[in-house]
Amino acid sequence: MEFETVIGLEIHAQLKTKSKIFCGCSTEFGAPPNTHTCQVCLGMPGVLPVLNKKVVEYAIKMGLATNSTINTFNQFARKNYFYPDLPKGYQTSQFDLPIVEFGQVEIEVDGKKRVIGITRMHMEEDAGKLIHDDKEPVSYVDLNRTGTPLLEIVSEPDLRSPEEAYAYLRKLHAILRYLDVCDGNMEEGSFRCDANISLRPMGQEELGTRTELKNMNSFKNVQSALEYEVRRQRDVLLDGGEVVQETLLWDADRNRTESMRSKEEAHDYRYFPCPDLVPVVIEESWIEEIRATLPELPDARKDRFVEELGLPEYDAAILTASRDLANYFESAVKSCGQAKKVSNWIMTELMRELKGEEVTACKVKPEQLGGLVKMVTDGTISGKIAKTVFLEMMASGKDPEVVVKEKNLMQVSDQGELLTIVQEIIAANPGQVAEFKGGKTKLMGFFVGQLMQKTKGKANPKLANELFSKELS
Repeated sequence: MEFETVIGLEIHAQLKTKSKIFCGCSTEFGAPPNTHTCQVCLGMPGVLPVLNKKVVEYAIKMGLATNSTINTFNQFARKNYFYPDLPKGYQTSQFDLPIVEFGQVEIEVDGKKRVIGITRMHMEEDAGKLIHDDKEPVSYVDLNRTGTPLLEIVSEPDLRSPEEAYAYLRKLHAILRYLDVCDGNMEEGSFRCDANISLRPMGQEELGTRTELKNMNSFKNVQSALEYEVRRQRDVLLDGGEVVQETLLWDADRNRTESMRSKEEAHDYRYFPCPDLVPVVIEESWIEEIRATLPELPDARKDRFVEELGLPEYDAAILTASRDLANYFESAVKSCGQAKKVSNWIMTELMRELKGEEVTACKVKPEQLGGLVKMVTDGTISGKIAKTVFLEMMASGKDPEVVVKEKNLMQVSDQGELLTIVQEIIAANPGQVAEFKGGKTKLMGFFVGQLMQKTKGKANPKLANELFSKELS
């Protein structure tokens, strides 16, 4: 029996505001426990929340960027549940009247494009953080994160494979970063994802029993966890069993899911409108003001790189997946005017040396990379020498011209100087000369290699080929 995979994602994006959603406490990450707190985020009796306008602005931006409907009348609700990291005993969120609904984004997997629906986005406050002691049966509560603004993004169950879920997650992550409303740091928890997954027989309309996956703190873990769960559910169904509705945790060390709790029915959170906050009413003129500030988004930038700069689709997709990388690329191209060559350098040499780090941490400035490409293009140095120069630039941050001068790596393009060496090599290798003249033209590589060895790689390769061709004819 063939099964169809059905996946929906719930993404929590921590919004990049300086203060919390309902009070003036700082949202800065890494402060000592319980130092970024006040009476409001600690849930003291009698205190009243005040909505941070910047949170509303960021939610509207994300709604506009995903072709969504912005609800000009929306409302906060209380989501009631008890947990030690929730001091008020409820979370201020949105329920039946969210700020954003009915959006969509386009993804591409294996050359096929699909549109994934977004059910809703709503504003809410984050909970605190529990810290468990490894040596004693004790847990501590850090409430610094309590009240940090979140935008929860709920997809339609439109995803049909772990690869599509990965692509969708990457696309939303890129949009949030381009808008500069979320830093997207999964390790610090500012971009988190839960997944609902089920299998159903091919052709069946009714959804199968779903499980919920949590504790996935990287893009790779999301895809790995979903792949594992597809295999697990498929084995259960093929063996004649039934999938149990439950919440699962992903164990990245053991590459498997572990049961966290059963979830026979949806939780009854007893939502009701928050009596401490008035409904949010948004004027259309403000929405249009925000729309006018939207930056060029990943898909539009990718299309421009293809159409205006002549990049292949593959190159453009990689370079625009990150706003910082796209900015770096454009600045480097501006310095040398060689879009495809800069793309090649970034996608091979630069990304290999970065080893997964953000390009903003790179010592080589985009103008310096553009300068290096220009030196290769105008024949100042060879492509092989350029790689040596680049590694020194990555280590020291020096300009390419400085490195070339300090290490005496200037390309030898003096025809008279090279001709003398070419004639010496021909005279020293009569056997190879005879074979070359007899038709073994691949020996040209041998002759040029000899020249490179004698000039320590500094000979102009184009001129070298021309000289050998003339002397051996």
